[in-house]
Amino acid sequence: METQQSCFSDCKLLPFSSPLSELSLWGQPLSVSQPPRLLERVSVICRRRHFSFRTEEAYIHWIKRFIFFHQKRHPDSMGIPEVEAFLNHLAYQRSCSASTQTQALNALVFLYQEVLDKPLGQMKGLNRVQQRHRVPVVLNVSEVKACLEVMSGTCQLIAQLIYGAGLRVNECMGLRVKDLDFVTGSLSVRDGKGGKDRTTLLPRQLIAPLQKHLLKVAQLHQSDLNRGAGFAAMPGALYKKYPTASRALAWQYVFPSSVLRLWGDGKMKVRWHMSDSTIQKAFKVALKQANIHKHASVHTLRHSFATHLLSAGTDIRTIQLLLGHRSLQTTMIYTHVIEATKLVTSPFDKL
Repeated sequence: METQQSCFSDCKLLPFSSPLSELSLWGQPLSVSQPPRLLERVSVICRRRHFSFRTEEAYIHWIKRFIFFHQKRHPDSMGIPEVEAFLNHLAYQRSCSASTQTQALNALVFLYQEVLDKPLGQMKGLNRVQQRHRVPVVLNVSEVKACLEVMSGTCQLIAQLIYGAGLRVNECMGLRVKDLDFVTGSLSVRDGKGGKDRTTLLPRQLIAPLQKHLLKVAQLHQSDLNRGAGFAAMPGALYKKYPTASRALAWQYVFPSSVLRLWGDGKMKVRWHMSDSTIQKAFKVALKQANIHKHASVHTLRHSFATHLLSAGTDIRTIQLLLGHRSLQTTMIYTHVIEATKLVTSPFDKL
């Protein structure tokens, strides 16, 4: 039992940008001769294939759940029956959604095919949860305005930018100074969902507030430089290729964190971006203060952006490009939000 448990119990997840040489066990560096444990192998392969940190985190979560479900047996000693039992348990006993079961399935297929080199093959005993097509929650223009008006400070600016540019929360938080183009009124999203880059709108009304905000960011950055810090986390290994670029203002986050953290081989003091939870909590408070009784989150602003553009007559293909959707079918879901109410009048209104 001790050997089975050791395959995952001591593994420590590192920030996605950390080099693989920093893999450690409870803070102690791995010896070159020490064979990597299971979850460390999962982490290494995820990073080698340039998976996002959230994908890596989700895969490790489901692999752990799978191991605990089978009393901490090593996955190498299990196969299709155990995988089917776990996934069917999620469907029947845990009442999970189709997307949750699919995520767990993808994690286990990745584990057996890429890590253990034992492809699962066809699973005839797997019972898939039926996919349900749900219409996204959308705020109307007056509700969006009411929410944004009760917010203040940096959180208000973030919410305005998410709605005005149709950004995902992590895309907005990951913006750097160099990604804003005030002359053309556009901003660049780097390494968005699926590892894709795109260009989207920068609302003209937000140019002045953003410029004022960036003055504060520049002052904070100069203060960090004076203290021997001022580094920004760089994607991949760019901090090795361009060692001085991480101290440039252009690479600083538009919405920086309030604290400095150690990062990289040299333990540089870097300032990451704000946490996603900061704006998420602030928007929940704003919904309550605005007296809006919808099951909405800050991501609803992105849905509202697309729906309001579609209502104004914007071409669906243009909206797809602005949102960064791979498939047009994903963007088409917003047509269902407006079709029923825009094209049909209730017979009760004619009484």
